[in-house]
Amino acid sequence: MLADTHCHLYFDTFAEDLDQVLERAQNAGVKRILVPGIDLESSRDAVTLTEKYPFLKAAIGIHPNDALSWASNTLQELRDLASHPNVAAIGEIGLDYFRDRAPRELQIKIFREQLELAAERKLPVVIHNRDAVEDIWDVLAAWQEDLAREDNEIAARPGVLHSYDGTADLSEDAFNHHFYFGVSGPVTFKNARTRQEMIARLPLEALLIETDAPFLTPHPHRGQRNEPAYVALIVDKLADLHNQPVNLIAERTSRNADRLFQWGAVD
Repeated sequence: MLADTHCHLYFDTFAEDLDQVLERAQNAGVKRILVPGIDLESSRDAVTLTEKYPFLKAAIGIHPNDALSWASNTLQELRDLASHPNVAAIGEIGLDYFRDRAPRELQIKIFREQLELAAERKLPVVIHNRDAVEDIWDVLAAWQEDLAREDNEIAARPGVLHSYDGTADLSEDAFNHHFYFGVSGPVTFKNARTRQEMIARLPLEALLIETDAPFLTPHPHRGQRNEPAYVALIVDKLADLHNQPVNLIAERTSRNADRLFQWGAVD
């Protein structure tokens, strides 16, 4: 049993063959897929997909690269969407100083507002970080500590750091704050030795697997469209890095996803 904890199935690249993509995923052993939104439209699309395909769950949120779309009614629309029973997380949210498509002050403002929504709805968060680690961790660590002081149940499962590529110090601090680490296709790249060494040191109880499809396609399909069936390739690489059987890695990462997203048995 596998779980793809980050897959953007609403993109046009899946429009012509989504049924076949999902059939291949299920044939590969994928039993759960989280579909995170990046703006209001895609968040709605993610929820709609979960109504058609029962093994999908949605995350809803405004990506930092779409921060300029934030309007006076956005938070309430997200709050309304978050009440849907198939919404398992708030995300993909965070900060992106690499593309810098929105003022940093605005990115931080809407990031904080969406974290507060997650606390209110008792939902974990899916965190995007690009060249913003200091600012993002200052906000996240303080948020998780506030959750713990308030005895909010998600303090023990606050969220996942998507496509994680952090330092040893950040890894330790994030683990101590109960965050999970998303492992994606780049861990399979032949030139990714530094990332591989870092992932090998992370505890199995904190790891999730994710494709970020249609992006970040793992080896040997790099350069092609990514799809959720390819999480099996990431599991294979994790098994090699942790010197553990493939079945154990699949079971542990799926159990971690169950614990974080509380998404229950597949209907």
